[in-house]
Amino acid sequence: MGAGHDHGAGANRTRLGLALALTGVVVVAQAVGSLVTGSLALLVDTAHMLTDTVGLGMALLASVLMARPATDRHTWGLRRAEVIAALAQAALLLAVGGFALVEGVRRLVTPADVPSTSLLVFGVVGLVANLVALGVLTGRRGANLNMRAAYLEVLNDALGSVAVIVGAVLIAAFGWVRADSVAGLLIALLILPRTLLLLRDSTRVLLESVPPGLDLADVRRHILEVEHVVDVHDLHVTRVSSDLPVLTAHVTMQRACFESGHSGEVLRELQRCVAEHFDVAIEHSTFQIEPEGHAGTEHAHH
Repeated sequence: MGAGHDHGAGANRTRLGLALALTGVVVVAQAVGSLVTGSLALLVDTAHMLTDTVGLGMALLASVLMARPATDRHTWGLRRAEVIAALAQAALLLAVGGFALVEGVRRLVTPADVPSTSLLVFGVVGLVANLVALGVLTGRRGANLNMRAAYLEVLNDALGSVAVIVGAVLIAAFGWVRADSVAGLLIALLILPRTLLLLRDSTRVLLESVPPGLDLADVRRHILEVEHVVDVHDLHVTRVSSDLPVLTAHVTMQRACFESGHSGEVLRELQRCVAEHFDVAIEHSTFQIEPEGHAGTEHAHH
């Protein structure tokens, strides 16, 4: 299992590195294009891709940090670097989306002349590079929150390039110069919903919410169904990172279990239950086994 995890982390880093290089090249090309054409859509897409380049850089750094082993100071390693990187990416994208909306409305009122041919060329260059980067990231996009954020960033970059191309075609075909502003607004509308979802998912991990797809009441019910279990309290299920759920619980068992030596067998059954029964497999579980009557001796604030 450990070797497979290291292999997966290495694959993530390689793919992120390639996507970062491709996106960086496109940012430079589109920055030049936005200066040459004066296009809002291209400027917004460049700013969007610049933040995504920073985001991919953070994702790559987070992937490296996540692979570091646990220490006495960081007992889970640096797995939560993934979530912090995703939260930082969401903050950057919110800023870009807000700017794009404000500037897009302003340009609708006062449109600027944009050379459609140059705009089309830079849009196509961006789209091709983004499609290649998407192909690189597709195979690992579900690995964790970090890879998901990186994949969604490049996907939105590709959609932004499509909006630039459509704007260029409309300007060339119909002389509708406001198409550039509309394209810029569309890119902003593509950015914001995905950003809010990423913000929600990362804050859920940081706030130690129960993992999506897991019902705590269902977990409690199944634990109580294990033979010899009398009660369960102080039940907590959180995530260290998006792909690492952990569970802790105090489980009260019949006193006879401690006298007959069954407590170890019950503990193994509890661990098997939470690791295999639910859609969200909890392989890191800690149970405090207690005899009947022990709960009354615990501190009330606990």
